[in-house]
Amino acid sequence: MGAMPDLSSDEEVNEAILASLESHPTSQNDTSAKEVLLDLASKINIHEKCRFNINRSAVLDGAVRGFKRLSYNPTFQMCVMFSDDFGVDEEAVDLGGPRREFLRLLLEALAHSQMFEGREGKANLALESSALRKDQYFFAGQAIAVSLVHGGPAPGFCSYSLYSSLTGRSPKPEMEEIADLDLYAKVKKVSECTSLDELQQATEPLTDYLANAGCLRPLKGIEDKDLLVEDILMFQVVHRVSGAFERFREGMKTLGVLDAIRMHPVAFRPLMCHEPSPLTADVLENLFVIRLSAVGSNRRRAEECVVPFWRDYLMDIEGKYYC
Repeated sequence: MGAMPDLSSDEEVNEAILASLESHPTSQNDTSAKEVLLDLASKINIHEKCRFNINRSAVLDGAVRGFKRLSYNPTFQMCVMFSDDFGVDEEAVDLGGPRREFLRLLLEALAHSQMFEGREGKANLALESSALRKDQYFFAGQAIAVSLVHGGPAPGFCSYSLYSSLTGRSPKPEMEEIADLDLYAKVKKVSECTSLDELQQATEPLTDYLANAGCLRPLKGIEDKDLLVEDILMFQVVHRVSGAFERFREGMKTLGVLDAIRMHPVAFRPLMCHEPSPLTADVLENLFVIRLSAVGSNRRRAEECVVPFWRDYLMDIEGKYYC
């Protein structure tokens, strides 16, 4: 059986939230995010449950069924049961329980779904007509909000542009956020122009695109280049997916998560966006496996003398860059 064990106290809910947050390194402001999420989690009714019947090979479909069920209430405790392709219930052990495993698999499936595009860990919303028609962007936002409050993992795959839009701030997309490789190459060529003639030649293949994007206008000088590129980036990354974003944002309002993000944008950013952990001496040391010579040999004694110097060197380098 994959049923989630009953939670009999708020402390157990809080422990799940803290375990999830601590598995995602955040900035020095992460304590505020923890406190906010724990407060939101305290409103979960642990005496009422919503059942999710999930097949690991179709996590998104099972999640959609569960969220759309008339009896679903995001403030009720989640009860997850896994089954394999033959319908045999199986015990979930990853991450300490079926609920957290389900939420982990769900966010992984979302990050690689057609609703998102872009570089790994810096995803923006993609424009997918089928997802719009089925209102799946709302579901994506809802799933992220539910995971944060119910002790699942943080997404950590949103771009800064997408996160800025969620916080109500004006995004500033970068060139690398254009997922269409052909369009990226054309816009990059425009950005590298050094004369008006080059600029006019570079924009010619983009005429139809610029007209559809509302960016087509006479170019009177090379100084028009930067504004043109900025307009293209804003259209491609932000304005083009405004309909999808509105539904995604509505989903993020579930359980008060969007309001919390807007009140604490700095604290929540490491949870929503990928921020690599700094390279430390311990991390670098763990990349290597020390293989020593036979015990009692002269080489072994020499090698044992070298190891502390190697570790000292790593600590000194770490101190140079982080002190």
